[in-house]
Amino acid sequence: MKLCSLERLKNYIGIYFNLPGKERLKFHSHILSPVLHFLYPHICIGCGSDIIEDNNFLCLDCIENLPHTGFAMHANNPVEKIFRGRLPLASGTSEFYFSKDSLIQNVIHEFKYKGNLKLGKYLGRIMGSSLAASDRFSQIDLVIPLPLFSKKELKRGYNQAKILCEGIAEVLKVPLEVQSVIRIYNTETQTKKGRIERWENVEKSFSVLAPEMLEGKNILLVDDVVTTGATLEACAAQILKTKNVTLSIATLAFATH
Repeated sequence: MKLCSLERLKNYIGIYFNLPGKERLKFHSHILSPVLHFLYPHICIGCGSDIIEDNNFLCLDCIENLPHTGFAMHANNPVEKIFRGRLPLASGTSEFYFSKDSLIQNVIHEFKYKGNLKLGKYLGRIMGSSLAASDRFSQIDLVIPLPLFSKKELKRGYNQAKILCEGIAEVLKVPLEVQSVIRIYNTETQTKKGRIERWENVEKSFSVLAPEMLEGKNILLVDDVVTTGATLEACAAQILKTKNVTLSIATLAFATH
């Protein structure tokens, strides 16, 4: 059945490329596009619906139901409260609320663990748009992703925070810096640890290799999800040792408890 379908698709493609321009457009719209959709369905990552535009990752219903926080517009928001007394942040935000078995969990899982990097950059652009709309992030000079340990990044093939940064940097039109801050130790999973255990687990995990690249900059440190903030705090603490830096934090999601 599959072989037959592939042969039929090849025939359709052959017909398509032998048609003149206007006829080719009609053929693509009425015949080739529906056949491609049948053989290789483009479905919503959030709910699995196939009622979705070709260039989108989510259907209109899921886009409408994304749990935006609105934190970027407001000082003293829940992200900033996490780090109060722990870090001298200029500002902090998360784009979405995260909860188990939710739409945003499905979206993050598809991006983080299934390698959908286009989705990750799309999510980064959403973050960037929220940051650009807020005067609280108007002075950002540099975007830095929370580093992964080198072997872990090699195994996964990418750093999900860097992919988010690519989308953010594109919208904010600021440089993305990935060489100055590194993760020097691989740490155990943080999932089942309490706040103090999480901090002890990552306390000496990060290092700034090139402080001269960061001096005098307003830096945005980016990660995918913030829970207790221990990992971000450990990395931010090293960055803040650099002269005359101002630090803000942005994550894709804020984990609710």
